[in-house]
Amino acid sequence: MQFLNTFSKSRLSWLLLLIFIIFFEACALFFQHVMKLDPCVMCIYERVAMMGIGFAALLGLIAPKNPAIRWAGLTAWGYSAYQGFALANEHVGYQFNPSPFATCDLFVTFPDWAPLNQWVPWMFEATGDCSKVVWSFLGQSMPQWLVVIFAANLIVLALIVIAQFFGKKKQRF
Repeated sequence: MQFLNTFSKSRLSWLLLLIFIIFFEACALFFQHVMKLDPCVMCIYERVAMMGIGFAALLGLIAPKNPAIRWAGLTAWGYSAYQGFALANEHVGYQFNPSPFATCDLFVTFPDWAPLNQWVPWMFEATGDCSKVVWSFLGQSMPQWLVVIFAANLIVLALIVIAQFFGKKKQRF
């Protein structure tokens, strides 16, 4: 735990988190623009949750040794990862437990003060169907992989949060 405590106070830890998020966002854009897989409403919301983790990583990069900033980054990471996990689980339900009474929205809904789908439509406009499985890898659909990715984020975050309470041991003489 001491290692995780020390590591969470380094810029490298936050940079690694940011690099992973950039990789996953690049994969999403590759699927959309190169493989021509249209993202659905849930895909866009999951993409925003992933960006929330990226924001948390940037926050932690500012001053990881500062407890207030580090805890703000950890909190933002936890909130975004939890929301992403919940969204991905809901998306899996749309794909594997279809129901005419439980469907995703037809259009993304962003706040009036941040209409991302209007500002950056190539990244935030949804044109796909939430219930269709358009891609799979090792027998898992994209939302199932997102459940794994967000769950892994929550597990790593939990270990790092617990490690925050294990500071350096004081020498006794």
